[in-house]
Amino acid sequence: MDTLILGIESSCDETAAAVARNGREVLSNVIYSQIDIHTEFGGVVPEIASRKHIEKIDSVVEKAIKDAGIFADEITAVAVTKGPGLVGPLLVGVSFAKAYAYALDKPLVGVHHIRGHVAANYIEHPELKPPFLSLIVSGGHTHLVRVTDYDSFEVLGLTQDDAAGEAYDKVARAIGLGYPGGPKIDKISKEGNPEAYNFPRAKVGDSPFDFSFSGVKSAVLNQLNAAKMKGEEINQADVAASFQKAVTDVLVSHAVDCAKSFGEKRIALAGGVASNTALRAALKEAGEENGIDIIYPSPVYCTDNAAMIACQGYYEYMKGSRAGLDLNAVPNLKL
Repeated sequence: MDTLILGIESSCDETAAAVARNGREVLSNVIYSQIDIHTEFGGVVPEIASRKHIEKIDSVVEKAIKDAGIFADEITAVAVTKGPGLVGPLLVGVSFAKAYAYALDKPLVGVHHIRGHVAANYIEHPELKPPFLSLIVSGGHTHLVRVTDYDSFEVLGLTQDDAAGEAYDKVARAIGLGYPGGPKIDKISKEGNPEAYNFPRAKVGDSPFDFSFSGVKSAVLNQLNAAKMKGEEINQADVAASFQKAVTDVLVSHAVDCAKSFGEKRIALAGGVASNTALRAALKEAGEENGIDIIYPSPVYCTDNAAMIACQGYYEYMKGSRAGLDLNAVPNLKL
C-alpha cells in the first residue's frame, strides 16, 4: 500500500506544501514565494514573512492536495519543517501542521530542514541510497555531511562563520545587485573575468573540511571601498565572477578532499546554492577528474520547497518518528 506524505515548509520566505508517494514520487509541489515583497528591503523581514505565511498557508495546502488528485483524508501522515529557520515563519507551519494532522487524525512528523534539502536528491535519483557524502550549501548553512542512513547524518565539516549563501547576499548588496544575491551573482558572473581579482580561499586550521567565508566577503568589501576612495570604476561582473570563483574553489576542493578521505564515490549537492551553475559545473569537472559521481536536484527542488520535506518525512515516518501536539519550532536546530 502506498504511503502518501503531505509536506509543509515555511522556514523562511516560501510558503510551500507538497504530496509525495513512497518518498520518491512527487504528486504535487506548490510554492508561494515572497521574494518580490522582501526585495525592496534587501533581505527577508521576519515579521512580514510570518504574516504572509499566515495569509497563504491554508490555500497552498489545499492546492497541494487538489493537484495531487487525492482527498485530504487519503494522506498517511503530515510532515512539517520544525527547524532550523526563522522562528515566526516556522511557528506558522508547525501550528498549521499540528492542527491539520489532529483534524484528520493522522500522524505528525517533524522534519529537519537541512535533512530535507539532502532528501531532494531522492526525487530525481531513484538509485540514490545511503551511505553517501552530501555538500549542503544554502543561505544559512554550509555543511559536508556523511549520510549513513536516511535518518542518520554525520557532520564532517561546517562553516565557522558566514554560510556561502549569506556571503553571496552580502556581496551582491555591496556591488549594487540587490536581493536575492545568489541568482544575481551567478547570472552577472557569466559576463565577468573570474581571474580579475585574487580573493582569498580560506582554510580552517586543523579542520580541513570546515569552511570560512567571512574573509572573502571582507576582501570584496575592502576592494570596493579602496576603489571608491580612489575614484576608480568597479566592474560589477568582474568582482562577482572573481568572488564566485573563490567561493566555488573552496566548496569543490573541500568536498572532493573529504570524499577521497572517507572513500566516498558519490557527492550529492543540496541546498539553495546547489542551483548555482558555476558550482555545479566546477563540481562536475572535479568529480570526473577524481572518479567521483556528482548528483544534484533540479533548481525547483534546490530552493526551499515542501516536496523535499515530504520525501524526508516519509523516511522519518517509516523509521517510526512521530511528533506530538507539543511539537515546537526550533530556529537553531542542529543537524
